[in-house]
Amino acid sequence: MKKILVIDDEEWLREMMHMALRQRGFEILEAENGAAGIELARKELPDLILCDVNMEKVDGYLALSSLRGEPTTATIPFILMTGLADQAGMRHGMELGADDYLPKPFTIEELYAAVDARLKKAKVVREEAEKKLADLRDNISMMLPHELRTPLNGILAYGEILVADAATLPPHEIAEMGQVIHDSGKRLERLIENFLIYAQLELLSSDPQKLHLLLRKQTQKAARLIEKHAREQAQLARRPEDLVLSLADVSMPISEEYLGKITDELVQNAFKFSNAHSPVRVALTDAQGSVALTIADTGRGLSTEHINKVGAYMQFDRKLHEQQGIGLGLTISKRLTELHGGTLSIQSEPGSGTMVTLKLPKTAVN
Repeated sequence: MKKILVIDDEEWLREMMHMALRQRGFEILEAENGAAGIELARKELPDLILCDVNMEKVDGYLALSSLRGEPTTATIPFILMTGLADQAGMRHGMELGADDYLPKPFTIEELYAAVDARLKKAKVVREEAEKKLADLRDNISMMLPHELRTPLNGILAYGEILVADAATLPPHEIAEMGQVIHDSGKRLERLIENFLIYAQLELLSSDPQKLHLLLRKQTQKAARLIEKHAREQAQLARRPEDLVLSLADVSMPISEEYLGKITDELVQNAFKFSNAHSPVRVALTDAQGSVALTIADTGRGLSTEHINKVGAYMQFDRKLHEQQGIGLGLTISKRLTELHGGTLSIQSEPGSGTMVTLKLPKTAVN
């Protein structure tokens, strides 16, 4: 039995809605004001909330904002009811995360239609999330064991040698083994991080409220952040002199965390698949209506077929070129860009190098 919470300061309306919805087989909870409704929603976690806008002290907007700000109640479908359904008020409610508006006065049929529509949509969203989770679980169960074993084998093998023979090994060999253990650990750390981010993005795409909050974030000093991450990757590749920067001082409609992640992945790939003493160029430009981040190298490049197959768990020419990781970096960068209303394009020719261009609108998408 679906549980519906009705929040309204008019007792007669609550009773009418209670009787009507009970006839459709719903369990009904009632709250006489916004404050009581918030507490009842936290305690009971209803499947749907119907809330009046105009109430004293805690109105419908405050109740909505409060519940959207808490993880346990953030995704509960929320319908605002009001006799003053003006354009500005409706827009304000939608910005706060309302799922629908039910103008007063409404008929029983209109009440049923609004409730059924929201519950059906919530069911579809839940089923999509469950399917994504199941698919993700299957993919991880197939790929993760192998990819985890590769760096773990290096850590365990050299760790055993150090435990058994440390007293007889020369210092330079101990240092070399320590470096292998360190590099394997960093590889494992990046692998786990990419899996977690990929899983987060797959689930985020089917959660409108969380996606809305994500898209409101900004990086004000994008050039400074990109330079920091690009130089770190150049140092890790032991090629700081090959990095060429040309960065405009602009802001970007994406969080610092995700912009840093994209920069790390794209710049790391550029260094990994190009030769020492060849340039890796990182440019940030301010175009009309958009901001573009470009990373270019003169490495071995990709074929058109490979570019069209960019996706999770895809690696190219694994037998010809040993690659670390599972190819999630480029997929994560592309997914993040598209979630923010942008595009990620790849221009490449085998033997001539690769240029990856990320474009984001200057204004965050809704």
